[in-house]
Amino acid sequence: MSALPIAPAASPDPLHFLHQRRSTRAFTTQAVDPSLLERLLIAARAAPSGANLQPGRFIQVQGAARERLTQALLHDFESGAPEREDYAYFPRPMPMALRKRQVAAAQALYGAIGVERADQLARDAQFARNYRFFDAPVALIVTLDAHFGAGGYMDLGMALYGLQLAATALGLGSCAIGALASYPDTVRRVLALDADQHVVCGVALGWADAHAPINQTRTSRIALPDYYQIKIN
Repeated sequence: MSALPIAPAASPDPLHFLHQRRSTRAFTTQAVDPSLLERLLIAARAAPSGANLQPGRFIQVQGAARERLTQALLHDFESGAPEREDYAYFPRPMPMALRKRQVAAAQALYGAIGVERADQLARDAQFARNYRFFDAPVALIVTLDAHFGAGGYMDLGMALYGLQLAATALGLGSCAIGALASYPDTVRRVLALDADQHVVCGVALGWADAHAPINQTRTSRIALPDYYQIKIN
């Protein structure tokens, strides 16, 4: 059994770990102790939610079930199966201002691993790693009861962020995987989930490989005046 991690040294800035969170896409083979994962999930459930409904479920997939799911999702992706998400993730159409942010994020990711924009095979190979949960030791599927409205997604999103922040605070890496929502029927079929469980995303979690170039990806954040305003009159 792996020893529990030692929390990172205290920083003069109590918000330091919020700024340290990154999307980790390469992990070591070191296992995550089940008791540590339980701590993270309990921390995630501390998130606020409307009427304290605490929507959503976290489903860990292991062993043969994980391999079956990965192979089924890779088959869908590689065969060009149509994507039928349970919910609309991106605005349609995508406004140009948001499209520029999307392109910049892709450039940061593929640039970190030296993949040119014109190299579609290499880009597809990297994207396919989403369906392997980036080979992380912990693979989670996040679902939401279909009867919830948009507020349920908002509340679940806060729990997801809480999970990732808790992981960062304890020295772990994580990555939310929106690509898992592209083939929800496949996820439900392979895992025998109820039809009313919307597939929201996946989560890869484990110890980050500090030497992997892809983990050097850095994306920018919009300036404070672009999302924060003060109205006086």
